[in-house]
Amino acid sequence: MKKIKFIIIFFFILSNLNKVYANESFDEWKIDFYSYAISQNVSEKTLSLTINNLKFLPKVIEYDRYQPEFYEDTFTYVSKRANSKKVDIGVKTYKKNSALISEVEKKFKVEKELLLSLMGIETNFGKYLGKMDILSSLATLSYDKRRSDFFTRELIIALKLIDSKKIKPEELYGSWAGAFGNFQFMPSTIKNNAIDYNNDSLIDLRSPEDSFASAANYLSKMGWNTRGKCFYEVSLDENIPIKYLNYSARKIKYKKKLGFYKKYIKNFNKNFGNDHEIVAIITPDREIVENSNLYSPAYIIYDNYEIILRWNRSLRFALAVCTLKDKFKNEL
Repeated sequence: MKKIKFIIIFFFILSNLNKVYANESFDEWKIDFYSYAISQNVSEKTLSLTINNLKFLPKVIEYDRYQPEFYEDTFTYVSKRANSKKVDIGVKTYKKNSALISEVEKKFKVEKELLLSLMGIETNFGKYLGKMDILSSLATLSYDKRRSDFFTRELIIALKLIDSKKIKPEELYGSWAGAFGNFQFMPSTIKNNAIDYNNDSLIDLRSPEDSFASAANYLSKMGWNTRGKCFYEVSLDENIPIKYLNYSARKIKYKKKLGFYKKYIKNFNKNFGNDHEIVAIITPDREIVENSNLYSPAYIIYDNYEIILRWNRSLRFALAVCTLKDKFKNEL
């Protein structure tokens, strides 16, 4: 039933997008966007260099509608991204950059295991940075009305970064969603958190120096706690009210003291923390997997988990990051 519902919604969206495209062509959108960008203080020089090269990329729309976060069950998603092969490559990456990573770890108070985990899951340690024209990807998603406001803002920020000579337009190739570099930063993340760590007057998030430091800076500013927990898998008593089970990454609800949830957790143990720790419970398969068990898999999540959610709003992504992070322990 859920699958049929998804297909109906999918085709409804596509039919409405076709109506939008029929009302305004991409070339017409570019004319309107040019005027808007000028009003947002993007220079004519930057626009003259970039606007004519913007292309509508149909593949971007396909990728946007069919992301792994929206169809893979938790076990499949995590096992693909947090496996022994990733650990092996991560260890080699650390050995190549051990002095830099240790320096960054100490300066920003973010564990090397976490940095390697994020890099491994985002780009397989820099091997898959993406080949999409980022400006065209952002333009396509700005033209697409589903999340137009968000991607229009990101496109404007990218153009202003080019204006300020912090990034070079000819190097802007990355993911279909407009993310760039070893840790897949969106333009707003580059603007707010990226660091020219090697002091070459450019932010190059494909370089080890700038990318590791920028990722650590971002995590540190979000409040990452090296002593904090991320999650534990739990076995739930089915007497737990369903309203306490989170299955959306948009906003985690019903955060309560661990002592409140203790009576609903069959495998509770002292590692979960003291009764006063604030936690929530997620059941990530509930709205993704057809005929899934409402109560399993289930996880208690802590503050650090929510910081990873701010990096990427996916329950499975955060589980995979923390799982791979733990697998790096005792390997470095």
